[in-house]
Amino acid sequence: MTEITEVPSPFCGIGTDDLSIQIDGNTVKVIANGCAVNTPLFEQPITDTSPRVNGKEVNLETAVAKAAELLKDTKLPVIGGCSTDVNGMRGLLALADRVGAVVDQMNFSRSRNNYLVLQDSGWMNTTLAEVKNRCDVLLIVGKDLESFAPRFFERYLWTDAMFLDDSSQRQVIYLGQAPSGNASTSPNGNKAKVLECATADLPEVIAVLRALVKKHPIRAESVVGIAVSELQTIADQLKAAKYGVVTWSAGQLDYRQADLTVQTLSEMIKDLNDMNTRCSGLPLTGKEGDLTASQVCGWTTGYPARTSFSRGYPEYDPFLNDTRELVKNGEADALVWVQAYNTASIPPMTDLPTIVVGRSGMVFEKEPDVFIPVGTPGIDHAGHTYRMDSVVAIRLKKLRDSGLPSTADVLNAIETQCRLG
Repeated sequence: MTEITEVPSPFCGIGTDDLSIQIDGNTVKVIANGCAVNTPLFEQPITDTSPRVNGKEVNLETAVAKAAELLKDTKLPVIGGCSTDVNGMRGLLALADRVGAVVDQMNFSRSRNNYLVLQDSGWMNTTLAEVKNRCDVLLIVGKDLESFAPRFFERYLWTDAMFLDDSSQRQVIYLGQAPSGNASTSPNGNKAKVLECATADLPEVIAVLRALVKKHPIRAESVVGIAVSELQTIADQLKAAKYGVVTWSAGQLDYRQADLTVQTLSEMIKDLNDMNTRCSGLPLTGKEGDLTASQVCGWTTGYPARTSFSRGYPEYDPFLNDTRELVKNGEADALVWVQAYNTASIPPMTDLPTIVVGRSGMVFEKEPDVFIPVGTPGIDHAGHTYRMDSVVAIRLKKLRDSGLPSTADVLNAIETQCRLG
């Protein structure tokens, strides 16, 4: 039995790096600094160690050869999931380039709300270090930050700040969902201000808030049940802040043209920086390798995920290159699903030839043609993954010797077999 300290997490998105882990053979137990997000994913047991072809156990070489055979002569294979570390994503893109596949990260339909704004008008965003050392007013839009990252407040708000005299005096405001616990309550007992509204009502609320920041007159006394005077108080708090931060989860904005809400927030942040204050955005992301996939795609192809290699060069389309739509509409002729983190994230049901390169323990509605269990980055092998502010690649540790190959090893082997075969 071995105890490992200062373990970084690939799961929470905020760069938590102080976990204590106990290893007993292949069993992992979080013994300190776990949370509702990290602990279950670290402790997921290994149940599969051998690859399967048509439901029968085979060796790795046989599974790799079968996967390459299924991809041979395909016209539009799709590689979905894309939930892995940096090296795994590099191997995935090499395979996509070799077989002319579409690459689509599983969370991209949600992340698209951010990328459309970034491409159209840009934004002013910050880092977790800046939040920790400078933020005195935090506005949380739409998402319950405590459920997204349970230790966010402990790690980045209720802690020593380089440029604040008393970090416990920071102001926290929820606009949308209420917090699910008490993590956002400061050490001196100050509770977050909460203005609740339905997610679908956020466009109207955010539009009014931006108008108030810009001192535009609002004739209505309330908007979707929230008093305009309450929104005026938030606008005044943001304008009086030394360093305000606005955070949101693009995935939570589940309605048509939600990118316009993100754009309104981003433009409001720019408005505030034209005044006598500083303000920055902080999109909530970094779960299941979504940001890592887009970072690696970005520096490799110039585009985020949802890119096609079918014409021999990368083509980006945030709408047409959607895994589920390509499968549902019969445009794809093979599906590769890559998911090294979450056993619950299985591929869509399809009659297409299906290859799954995934975390041990996956249970399928329909057995794929090929299933190759792989190690989890940060548990079974070392690696790198990007945290939510996109500026830091977390160095992940190897915690145990499970004998499972890495995603990169498997995808590189399939790519080599496709090249040679």
